[in-house]
Amino acid sequence: MSETLRQILDLIGRGEARVSAHDYDELTEGHILVRDVMKGVSEAVLVEDYPDYHKGPCVLVLQRDQGGDPIHVVWGIPQGASSPAVLVTAYRPEPERWSNDLTRREP
Repeated sequence: MSETLRQILDLIGRGEARVSAHDYDELTEGHILVRDVMKGVSEAVLVEDYPDYHKGPCVLVLQRDQGGDPIHVVWGIPQGASSPAVLVTAYRPEPERWSNDLTRREP
């Protein structure tokens, strides 16, 4: 587990999380429920870590919805801040663009 993901999980555990305005649109398009994303974050599998991203540290993780279907979720922490954890975006991964376990991008 990366330090970025560890910080994000800690923030969420303390109730310091919010959903970006942009993400509400993505969630609607993918029929993804915020409660599924929030519930499933504790079992998130790290896919990519961006500790030095210019908008603040963030991670791409693989999560599952209530039905067990995969969801890719980007969580971040605003640049220069220590809180909150921000649900940046969530989407249904396209299998042809990812490895079978959905944790590595296909060339």
